[in-house]
Amino acid sequence: MTREELSKITMPIVFNEPLSFLQRISEYMEHTYLIQKACSQSDSIERMQTVAAFAVSAVASQWDRTGKPFNPLLGETYELTREDQGFRLISEQVSHHPPISAFHTESLAGDFVFHGSIYPKLKFWGKSVEAEPKGTITLEIYKHKEAYTWTNPFCCVHNIILGKLWIEQYGTVEIVNHSTGEKCVLNFKPCGMFGKELHRVEGYIQDKSKKKRCVIYGKWTECMWSVDPQVYEAHRKLEKKGTTDTKKQKPPESVNEDADEMPEVQETVAVIPGSTLLWRISSRPPHSAEMYNFTNFAVTLNELEPGMEGVLAPTDCRLRPDIRAMENGNMDEASREKERLEEKQRAARKERAKDGEEWSTRWFQLGTNPYTASQDWLYTGGYFNRKYTDCPDIY
Repeated sequence: MTREELSKITMPIVFNEPLSFLQRISEYMEHTYLIQKACSQSDSIERMQTVAAFAVSAVASQWDRTGKPFNPLLGETYELTREDQGFRLISEQVSHHPPISAFHTESLAGDFVFHGSIYPKLKFWGKSVEAEPKGTITLEIYKHKEAYTWTNPFCCVHNIILGKLWIEQYGTVEIVNHSTGEKCVLNFKPCGMFGKELHRVEGYIQDKSKKKRCVIYGKWTECMWSVDPQVYEAHRKLEKKGTTDTKKQKPPESVNEDADEMPEVQETVAVIPGSTLLWRISSRPPHSAEMYNFTNFAVTLNELEPGMEGVLAPTDCRLRPDIRAMENGNMDEASREKERLEEKQRAARKERAKDGEEWSTRWFQLGTNPYTASQDWLYTGGYFNRKYTDCPDIY
């Protein structure tokens, strides 16, 4: 069976978590305070440190989140307004083949916009699934007339057939400040033989003349620190001599041939004296393990507050019957509804093909990202005017 065919298999609903991928994307905003901090910083290197911490924090909610979000239906939307955090977000599933989700977040105070389109390219490697998050993410900070762009790291879920599921993020993330020419290069480390590198992120910020201005290090599951490059190098030399860490890695006792054992999480981040803390992960709710390992932020994403139904677009994922049934613990109904919705989507596609009709997106259109010159889905505006007369009937 080819990988292409594998990717078309419908996974049983027990592998899912009761959120749509559009809701999962909105979790990038959990640490919005970092964007607000960057808006208020006057030094561009300090701003880049904060934006880098935000880029790492945006994937932190994936730690131990082994449930698969529901694939959004074509035309599905999700809106999120958080007055306490000062932003509102709208996202739309703009393409089904390939699956592309576009999102646009704006500051309620008019300080920033944060937007992008994500197209997760899946590869199956026998025991694991790797997702390459194609698509650019852009952060514009108005006060400093700055735009930053980057792409998320690769994400891999191990042991999809057998053993305990675990998640790894790896690859290089480059954040570019298009106004100053400064750049941050972050290396998400693959876990390595004995798990020594699991969750580690390390990188540096360079100015436009390519001079290293600071080193950034930490773990995407815990915290990120910044330190002067010379202090960092001196510390590394000491480490190599073995004066800072005399413990040797013991080889694993036994190797299980059938599953990629998740490495034991090592001692947490060893902080180099003189470092500045950029970000620390928030603790999860007490019953998180029984709730798909959701964060406090994720737990609220599907809430339908009284009166909300009259306000939401009819395409909002809070109104999706399969996700709602799963959240209520009714797995059989969730399975039936998921099948019905997918069938309805296929029928609508056939109908359009018969009439030679193209699908037209509602809130985003395909355009060019002005900073990277690459194709991007850009928000056309108007969603929050609440005029939803011509929304598609997808549920």
